[in-house]
Amino acid sequence: MNTEISFRKINQLAIPAIIAGIAEPLLSITDTAIVGNIPVHGKESLAAVGIVGSFLSALIWVLGQTRSAISAIISQYLGAGKIKEVETLPAQAIFFNVSLSLIVLLSTVFFVEEIFELYNATGLVLEYSVTYYNIRVWGFPLTLFTFAIFGIFRGLQNTFWPMVIAITGAVTNIVLDFILVYGIDGILEPMLLRGAAWASLISQILMAVMAFFFLLFKTDVSLRLRFPLNKELKRLISMSLNLFVRSIALNTAIYFANARATSYGDEYIAAFTISMNIWLFTAFFIDGYGAAGNILSGKLLGAKQYASLVALSKKVTLYGVGVSIFLAILGGLFYSKIGELFISEEDVLLIFNSIFFIVLITQPIGGIAFVFDGMFKGLGEMKYLRNVLFGATFFAFLPTLYICDRLDFKLYGVWIAFIVWVLFRAIALVIKFRKKFLPLA
Repeated sequence: MNTEISFRKINQLAIPAIIAGIAEPLLSITDTAIVGNIPVHGKESLAAVGIVGSFLSALIWVLGQTRSAISAIISQYLGAGKIKEVETLPAQAIFFNVSLSLIVLLSTVFFVEEIFELYNATGLVLEYSVTYYNIRVWGFPLTLFTFAIFGIFRGLQNTFWPMVIAITGAVTNIVLDFILVYGIDGILEPMLLRGAAWASLISQILMAVMAFFFLLFKTDVSLRLRFPLNKELKRLISMSLNLFVRSIALNTAIYFANARATSYGDEYIAAFTISMNIWLFTAFFIDGYGAAGNILSGKLLGAKQYASLVALSKKVTLYGVGVSIFLAILGGLFYSKIGELFISEEDVLLIFNSIFFIVLITQPIGGIAFVFDGMFKGLGEMKYLRNVLFGATFFAFLPTLYICDRLDFKLYGVWIAFIVWVLFRAIALVIKFRKKFLPLA
């Protein structure tokens, strides 16, 4: 069996994956843009959205790793022609994931204020953070459920239905944001920050229902929980735990970045929230080629087509870096206008415009790191990904952030630390891949 790795095949998987991947950051960007323009306490509302978004993203990234694990296992069995051997795995994996998410959710709702105080939130920002979180958090298990189903589709080499679900969720969120935040004259009172939270929650409910529907009617995968436990469940949990620990390291970097930005003042965390949402949006955009690498690498590994695997790495890296350079150029062309989409307050815009060029510099480096990150997930190399993130966070990002903070670089220092962080990851992944798979090819 020969797995096609042509430009057309890669883009058939990558383009829908890009569209699906940017849905989550698009929801955050929509909230950021609309909340930042609320006429009353817009800056404080924007800061709250940034802090809560950072915390919820941390939870989703930490517990949503089952998506990558199940995608890797299914694609490897598909490549080996043994897909029937894992037919009971998806239902068991989703049950495990959603159960864990409910435990985590219930353990946070009683300590919400204390959690956001750790982000240096005080006063009105803290009050708004608690209000926003208490609504949005209930979409957390639904997002993990949707992510797990996306992983099943990826393992089956299908990124089309996740794209349809993601587009529907994003459009719904945008429409509801305008309606609920600003209200409808004479019909609905403006809900302001609470409206943004409700818009996100409703769109998450819709995406979960659609994901369940498409899995039920567009695949042969059953979500009926059956025993005994599948032989691959242990490996899936092991992969997920390695990615779980990896995500803790990843979110440690984001936590310290948010905490530092918040400590500099409301205008700094507002500017950082805008820049971080743009960075995450472009990262997920680039990650579409990482998703194609993820999907195809697992299948090629299962079929033991090592020469094709090396060829795949070169192609998806070229495409990923190309897209990242295009995004950086686009950001440069509209440099002075991008911040104005999110907020009109001059003090925030001044800070944002002063550091945005560093965000653009990270794009090509991220293009390499995110593509290989996706491929390593498809190959099942979760332990190595864990070690790389730990090294990047604790030996690259945090020391750089500390030095820059001592030098009073403020947000310049935060983004310099992110450049060092992404560079560390890119170099470590490329070296490992070439060392392991070039001899096999």
